[in-house]
Amino acid sequence: MVKHNSTVGRIAGGMRLGFGGAPVGNLYRAVDDATAHAAVEAAWEHGIRYFDTAPHYGLGLSERRMGEVLAAKPREEFVLSTKVGRLLRPAEVPRPQDEEGFAVPGDVVRVRDYSGDGVRRSLEESLTRLGLDRIDVVFIHDPDEYWQEAIAGAVPELERMRSEGIIGAWGAGMNQWQMLHRFVMETDIDLVMLAGRYTLLDQGARGDLIPAAEARGVGIIDVGVFNSGILASASPDPAATFDYAPAEAEVLARARALALLAEEHGTTLPAAAVAFPLRDPAITAIALGMRTAEQAVEDADLFAAVVPEGFWAEAVERGLLAVDPASGKTPRSS
Repeated sequence: MVKHNSTVGRIAGGMRLGFGGAPVGNLYRAVDDATAHAAVEAAWEHGIRYFDTAPHYGLGLSERRMGEVLAAKPREEFVLSTKVGRLLRPAEVPRPQDEEGFAVPGDVVRVRDYSGDGVRRSLEESLTRLGLDRIDVVFIHDPDEYWQEAIAGAVPELERMRSEGIIGAWGAGMNQWQMLHRFVMETDIDLVMLAGRYTLLDQGARGDLIPAAEARGVGIIDVGVFNSGILASASPDPAATFDYAPAEAEVLARARALALLAEEHGTTLPAAAVAFPLRDPAITAIALGMRTAEQAVEDADLFAAVVPEGFWAEAVERGLLAVDPASGKTPRSS
């Protein structure tokens, strides 16, 4: 359906593949500035115009690197989102390395703050790191244990900023669908960033969140479409991870069955993983993490790949997929 927010509408209208900024913040392993800059440039060259980042990603490194490239681009041609909820402050006792998965020095710590004042400070500091004049979309980042603080502080502040035109839209980003459903039902949220809960292997969000968002005109940015790695390879490895942990035998078997089916239909498991959420009219866009120029090109190619219709029908028939979002067919209704 048509999104009620113009910024969300811009994304839906021609920015359905987004650049996920965690890898250029040195997620899991380090890359240098030149490599990170080349990734953003390659994404731009391949038509990507939606870019997502966060202070959390590399303790500000992702924002800085992304801004250094985007500052040279026409500002009206792209949409940029970042997040609030974690302020970056000097560590009282610096550590050799960050302890939350990023290969960066641990001289800064994250301080959770979902207050109105925290939102303002976070955005001011993000703008400084980015070197840009505005941020289009602001997500409340991982408020899992901070619902009351977010509702009382971040939500009214973001609504004020939206009404004053300081930002174009606001949302919430999480690795669960249940609280995102609460945001959709209980606030005037513009969009949600749904991580890993609407994929080839996990359609948990389809029951409540996605229908509610569609009914209320709330956009959905689907991320984590590879479920942390298991769907990123044409042939899932026995050591593959699912939701950041070793994949259980049943999940690995289903991923491998989907991979074989994809091969039978002349496509690949990663291509199907990227295509799956975009078959659903409720999904505004997806964002894929990109670390290098080569990876940006690969992701653009996956986005452009055509997955045969027969793959989807057969995946449902075999019970490998709970639903084909383009048809609504389930094993019971097919």
